[in-house]
Amino acid sequence: MKLFQPKRVLFEEEALQYPLGQKIYDYYSTTNVELKNIGSHNRVTGIPGTTPQESYHEAKLTLVVGVKRDLRLDTCKPSADYEFSLGTSCPGGCQYCYLQTHLGKKPYIRVYVNIDEILEKVKTIAETNAPKITTFEAASTSDPLAVEHITGSLGKTIRFFSKQPFARLRLVTKFANVDSLLNIDHRQQTRFRFSLNSATIIKMFEHNTASMEERITAANKITKAGYPLGFIIAPLFIYTNYQADYAQLFRKLAESLQPIPPDLTFELITHRFTTKAKNVILERFPATKLDLNEQQRRRKFGKYGLVKYIYQEPDYIELKETIFELLERFFPNSKVEYFT
Repeated sequence: MKLFQPKRVLFEEEALQYPLGQKIYDYYSTTNVELKNIGSHNRVTGIPGTTPQESYHEAKLTLVVGVKRDLRLDTCKPSADYEFSLGTSCPGGCQYCYLQTHLGKKPYIRVYVNIDEILEKVKTIAETNAPKITTFEAASTSDPLAVEHITGSLGKTIRFFSKQPFARLRLVTKFANVDSLLNIDHRQQTRFRFSLNSATIIKMFEHNTASMEERITAANKITKAGYPLGFIIAPLFIYTNYQADYAQLFRKLAESLQPIPPDLTFELITHRFTTKAKNVILERFPATKLDLNEQQRRRKFGKYGLVKYIYQEPDYIELKETIFELLERFFPNSKVEYFT
């Protein structure tokens, strides 16, 4: 797929004091991309767009280069012990994305330049928890691979984790530009996971991401480079012929992924949404075919009393049984880390 290139790049003034910030500025100053200085990466104005659809589209073409000041790390269950950010948002336009309600009306792509400070916080937590192994998720609020050709931050992070005896890195992506990461001496301390779904779901809802074939090809490269490998199948949808579609996905994956890694993992997440997310999605994608009918779902209370709409119990059980039967058929030796 074509690598992301922004239409405009906005620089927080302090970001230019860091080598990565200056590197990005020097590169784009030689192109026709619009450059602008801003006061804060948290308060960005001037991105075009008069409708929700236009604002969303233009934001996804805007790169903001900033300094992350809040270095506290949140917990990240069930995927890891903690999460940290190399940036926020991503160029992908997945209609169901759970970040729809977290990044404002204009979810511009933001990258942080103070990587050493961020990683020093990771090191402190890992050393505090030693000799226990602490896991860290790097893709909770962004897809770092999507901008790796611009920042190089993911490669630097993988190298950092290779030298941490009590820390392990986890990341997930819908992109495929992995070639720059293949020769890194990662020491198997980074688990690379690819987010996959049925061909129907990818085509309908996962805009501006790598195709299924591209992701599987990248997964093959990653496992041949010795990285621990996993897949996140999410969100799992119930729709007409979903059983056949997911069977096709797992069959294609099993046929393409040869040899199948002995420590392959799967993470499985069913579709859910909040009322707030539904309203934002319908503004941005008024013709969406996402199933957002609260009346056909049951309510689940999450953190801080947040209400999520998930599948009814019988549907949930049938979906779970379908996926587990497929995994038993095609990947009997894999590990399911969680189903939620």
